[in-house]
Amino acid sequence: MKYITDRIRSLFRLNDTPHRLASAFALGVFIAFSPTIGLHTISCLLLAWVFRLSKLAVLTAAFINNPWTIVPLYGACLWLGMKITGSGATMPHIAWNELTFTNAYAVLTPYLRPFVAGTIAAGLIASVVSYGVIYWAVTRFRRQEKRISSSAAGCKAPKA
Repeated sequence: MKYITDRIRSLFRLNDTPHRLASAFALGVFIAFSPTIGLHTISCLLLAWVFRLSKLAVLTAAFINNPWTIVPLYGACLWLGMKITGSGATMPHIAWNELTFTNAYAVLTPYLRPFVAGTIAAGLIASVVSYGVIYWAVTRFRRQEKRISSSAAGCKAPKA
C-alpha cells in the first residue's frame, strides 16, 4: 500500500497543471478499459505523445487493468455491453475446453459487439470520474504541500 501512495504522491508532484495531470490519468483509465487487449502500453505512449501529456500519468492509470483485474474488469464490461446492446440478460456460457483456434472466431463473434460497446461505455464513465477525482486530489495535495512548506519556512529560527 505504501508503494501505491508513494507512486501517487510522485505523480501529484509532476511539473504539470492539475488539469493536464487529470487529463493524462483519465486517458490512461480509458485505455485500460479499451478492447485493444495487448496494445495498452503502445496506445498509452502514442496517445500521450500525440496529446503532449505525461507518459508516466497515462501509463500509471492504464495499469488499472493488469493480470489480477483483467477478468473482473472485462467481465463487467461484457455484462454492461450486453445490457447496452440488448444481446441478452445473462452472461454467456462458453465451453472453453472445446474452444480451438479454428472455431474461436465462430464461438466468440456474437460477443464482440457487446464487448466493444461495454468497454467503451465503461471506459468513458471511468475516465470522467477519474478526471474529477484526480483533479480534486492534485489541487488538494498541492494546497497542503504549499501550506506545509510556507509554515515550515515561517518556523525557522532566526540566526544569532
